[in-house]
Amino acid sequence: MIPTTFGAPGIFPGPVLLIVLLLAGLLASSGARADDPDAAFASGVAALSADNFADKQAAVTAITDTRHKNARAVLATLLDGKLHFRNTDNRVFITDGGETTLALTDPLTLQSAGNAPAEEFTRVTTNNSLRKTLRSAVASFALAEPDASVRLAAVKEMSRSLDEEGVALLRAALEKESDAAVKQAMSEGIAMVDLASDDADTRLAALEALKRSLSLELASRLKDMTTPAEDGSYAEPDERVREAAREVARSIESSRRVYSTIETLFFGLSLGSVLVLCAIGLAITFGVMGVINMAHGELMMLGAYTTYVVQLAMPNHIGLSLFVAIPLAFLVSGAVGMLIERGVVRFLYGRPLETLLATFGVSLILQQIVRDVFTANNRPVETPSWMSGSLLYNEALSFTYNRLYVILFMMVVFAILLAVLQKTSLGLKVRAVAQNRNMARAMGVRTQWVDAMTFGLGSGIAGVAGVALSQLTNVGPNLGQQYIIDSFMVVVFGGVGNLWGTLIGGMSLGVANKILEPWAGAVLAKILVLVALILFIQRRPRGLFPQKGRAAEN
Repeated sequence: MIPTTFGAPGIFPGPVLLIVLLLAGLLASSGARADDPDAAFASGVAALSADNFADKQAAVTAITDTRHKNARAVLATLLDGKLHFRNTDNRVFITDGGETTLALTDPLTLQSAGNAPAEEFTRVTTNNSLRKTLRSAVASFALAEPDASVRLAAVKEMSRSLDEEGVALLRAALEKESDAAVKQAMSEGIAMVDLASDDADTRLAALEALKRSLSLELASRLKDMTTPAEDGSYAEPDERVREAAREVARSIESSRRVYSTIETLFFGLSLGSVLVLCAIGLAITFGVMGVINMAHGELMMLGAYTTYVVQLAMPNHIGLSLFVAIPLAFLVSGAVGMLIERGVVRFLYGRPLETLLATFGVSLILQQIVRDVFTANNRPVETPSWMSGSLLYNEALSFTYNRLYVILFMMVVFAILLAVLQKTSLGLKVRAVAQNRNMARAMGVRTQWVDAMTFGLGSGIAGVAGVALSQLTNVGPNLGQQYIIDSFMVVVFGGVGNLWGTLIGGMSLGVANKILEPWAGAVLAKILVLVALILFIQRRPRGLFPQKGRAAEN
């Protein structure tokens, strides 16, 4: 029962009191909603379905002010043009942008909301002004991320098209930033804008901040500032600023030259690693058995095709498939190599020319078998995600992950092979046969067994090299022919049968090729390296590290 008085007798009758209480409840509820960030965020998202761009702009500002955990995702989706509202009730959804069917995501929870026909939805449109606001809003969220790499990426993205609002945002964030790389990027972004200032001192300060920059855009602007026009005038009127600009331009050019040299050396080392992987198995068979195995390239090809088959068997585990392919490639190529040795090579010891011709015939047979099984077309071998992309050091220097892993892989294979030859019984017998076959036989070493195991070991390593090559080049029947000549060059240059010679020789030839390529071209660079190698062999016929032993001269 509602009382007829409130506070003092007769002031409010019962019905009036009820209205007052309802209004008070509504005001309290409204105040609670205003203080609730989830409610404010939901209200802002709903307002994005408005037809008026001014209303959308207000909604974007309201969403940004909530600092809601999902605000950045919604605004970034709107900037990408993948925010839609349902025609029946104007409810807003994040979509995948499909043409016929839309995959829906609830912006309030970021949970899936099913699929729906695209014709039932309308895309939330934007204009230039709204996109500008969105970019600033998304950047403001990114600049507040705890991960420094995210902040750095946001600063670099903002620096591509900075305006007054963006500069103000960077200046405010710069005062709170603690990471040195992010601070440097912020300072350079602000300085690039300050180069257009009317105040000469501001331009000088901007150039001081840009001394460590490697930007090509900055280099172009500095060239414009310091290059006279046809009438002798300069775009930069102040001589102090022009001189500072010339100094910064010289610094950029010098630094980029240094980093370009480092990158060339990196590519040379990666090429050298490939050559070492290709040649190291050949060095063993050639050094121990004196066999010129022209089928060595095809054994690498088998390793590459083994990787392809493993990926077919493990389509959902590409990253893991590479680790499975390595031992399988070793076994497949090693088994084929032992069959070649037992079936062909063992009958031709001491006849190198006939061995060369026989193994060349074997290589043609292996190529044709692969063509019959897999056709003559190149086969796609997928690169795992952890081998994709580049390690970015700065704007002038980056290292591709696949080449970094190839260098690391070569070092691991080399270390394992060195341990096998130095620490195992097989390695002891291989070295004994390589140094003096007759003496080893007299000491009870089964040289025929050692020959078979050595040929299998060298062939297995060729298969492992094929796994690495599958990540760098096309996998096809002719893959091995691309590297067989280079492999022999490495073995001869380093010293027949010497692993360290193979390592140093492969790395040296790889670096030499890459140093010569920029001014001589790829083909001429190979010719020059070959000519230099011929001249070197004339002076040192046994290579950098000649084989030692009583039978070495033979």
